[in-house]
Amino acid sequence: MLSPKKTKYRKMHRGRLKGKSLCNNVLSCGKFGIQALEPTWLTSRQIEAVRRTLARYTKRSGKVWIKVFPDKAVTARAAESRMGSGKGSVDHWVAVIKPGTIIIEMDSTTKESALKALKVACYKLPIKTRILIKEYEQITQV
Repeated sequence: MLSPKKTKYRKMHRGRLKGKSLCNNVLSCGKFGIQALEPTWLTSRQIEAVRRTLARYTKRSGKVWIKVFPDKAVTARAAESRMGSGKGSVDHWVAVIKPGTIIIEMDSTTKESALKALKVACYKLPIKTRILIKEYEQITQV
């Protein structure tokens, strides 16, 4: 699963999921993509599940770009521990997703197989998404 090799600080503040995505909100690499419509934290397990689904449904024939990376550490306290005694240890890694962010891009497959694969991949995500298709520099929504 995805996680950073090295970070400056081990533990992070939670932050806020306010506003829309200002960058990474247009298709740049592939012809097909999944765009988020809600804010969320995507875990590295969820991103890996989407990647495996796309590889399986396209029979590894197309190119896939993962446009998000889980670089935010989420901490968790031990079960049944008392209050106080500081922040817990790093439990897992998440990617901060705002509305409009392109999560996955695909290319070099047929339109039918790409739409089928992306539709199944959208079920793996915990948010509402839409599928984008880039045709002749015009983006259509499915």
